[in-house]
Amino acid sequence: MNALRGHNESHLVSPRAKSEMLRIVSFLEELGGEVESTLEVLTGNPHLRMTLHLIRGHLEARVVTPTSLIGASQVPYATANRRLREMIEAGLIEQRPRTKSGKSFSLHPSEELLWQWAQMSTRVERLAERYFGGRKRAAGSRDYYFGGSYMSARSIPPLKLVPEPLKVPGGIRVLVHGDPTFMVMENLKRQFEQAIGTQIHQRAFSIDRLREEGKRNADRKVSRYDIIALDLPWVGEYAEKGILMPLDEIMDIARLDPADFHTAGWKAAHWGGRPYGVPAQTTPELLFYRRDLFAQVGLEPPSTTEQLLHAASVLHAPQRGRYGVAWNAARGTALGHTVLLTMADFGQPVLNLPEIAGGFETDHLSQKDYRPTIDTERGERAARFLMELLKHSPPDILSMSWYERIRPYAAGNVAMAYGYTLLAPYFELDDSSPAFGQTGYLPHPAVPGVAPVAPVGGYVMGIPANLPAERVPAAVEALLIFTSPEAQKLYVQNGSRTNPRYSVGSDPEVRRASPIFEAVDTMSWRDELQFWPRPPVPEISDIIRICGEEFHDMLRGIIAPREALVRAQARADALMRPT
Repeated sequence: MNALRGHNESHLVSPRAKSEMLRIVSFLEELGGEVESTLEVLTGNPHLRMTLHLIRGHLEARVVTPTSLIGASQVPYATANRRLREMIEAGLIEQRPRTKSGKSFSLHPSEELLWQWAQMSTRVERLAERYFGGRKRAAGSRDYYFGGSYMSARSIPPLKLVPEPLKVPGGIRVLVHGDPTFMVMENLKRQFEQAIGTQIHQRAFSIDRLREEGKRNADRKVSRYDIIALDLPWVGEYAEKGILMPLDEIMDIARLDPADFHTAGWKAAHWGGRPYGVPAQTTPELLFYRRDLFAQVGLEPPSTTEQLLHAASVLHAPQRGRYGVAWNAARGTALGHTVLLTMADFGQPVLNLPEIAGGFETDHLSQKDYRPTIDTERGERAARFLMELLKHSPPDILSMSWYERIRPYAAGNVAMAYGYTLLAPYFELDDSSPAFGQTGYLPHPAVPGVAPVAPVGGYVMGIPANLPAERVPAAVEALLIFTSPEAQKLYVQNGSRTNPRYSVGSDPEVRRASPIFEAVDTMSWRDELQFWPRPPVPEISDIIRICGEEFHDMLRGIIAPREALVRAQARADALMRPT
């Protein structure tokens, strides 16, 4: 998890690529010093020395001023000043005002200079290896050094600086969920501040507190936040209650490149045909399973609910401290999500959605022509499946929620776990975990005749409706930066395992970071990424809570499955048709 906790580091390229680029900077600095001190008749190259200083400052997220850059040139002031002007006029250096008066500037390498530097760094390494030998590299990694693969074809270039720093009093204020991806964003704060030219203030809450704060903020006369994150199922509620601005009113949607987003994630950000947020995370819930344990007992990866129960029973060995499967079973919101997603595995949406090819239709939810469908034959089969699953689960399963179900999987105490991809860093980035390098990823196993789905979760970022008009343009620009392919790739390189964009999932370096991206992309192309299991209607959070309460009583043995269904249906009906 160290990759999720770094502070004050530059992550404009991957940690490995950054390290390699800084190594070349140091090499050239020292080589120049050695040559000049040995042959005193030689004078330094001010262009090169200023470039080295500028690149180092960029990678280490340090402010570079004209004075510091001129000092780094090691030539007389007048000469250095001329060389600085030449580099600015050549488009290699960008200037940014540091004060309102515009009299003080910070200096930054332009995108062109970064591109040229990456190419030159690669050539320096290859020349050194050719003439002096070099360390051995893993097969297939030759094009990796100095961001070589990162820059290849310029498909996803380094994070760009906005042409003009965002002018917004107090900086950009963001409300997010306290999960690994948004915490990566917090660790990258200095780099994003550099990109947008102003401060970023981020507040993070747990899922239930995040919803409460989003609603509380809407009641304020003026929003405390420029951008807020919300769970996908809340989109309808936030749109209906006027918590968010429709994005098509305040920006050109084409700037987001909508076709680049996973279809399910982009559609889930809409209500009434209008976008209210931009996908910041698209994180389907998958079945994580230990490939090595399955191989030891000769089991195939489960594709049906029956196969899942069989695998869980075979791998369940409490006497050895190992359990078959972990899942969200804590009372309330956590278990409620499990109930809805399990019903989907039996082909039963929680609302009477029209069935269409590949799933169920959600385009007309804003017309409110829907009702709960919990107490059904398929709903009962789903309830009884959960009762069977309970037999092969850890003893504390009824208190397990989002993180608790993944921790025992990462520790090797559970053979399978349902989990969102955003939690995969708990074992993918910990080489001491028994699940490290041994995890396979599957969509939810379903009953025969029902198409398997990978229920889409995650967060979108939107702009509060009560944000003052003068702050909206800056909020839009920041939103574009935070959700851009360049930003999404940075999140991945620094530990995130979520991705809402096709372009990022197909990037070679992203693919090397984790097999999860290729798996999710494949599911997307097979149309297995679906958001209908948690339809984003205004009442969905309360329906989830109701199911989480009634089914928890069922799992505790207080009521029978039939009664749990009847009670949940009655409460959901009363919620949607209050008397």
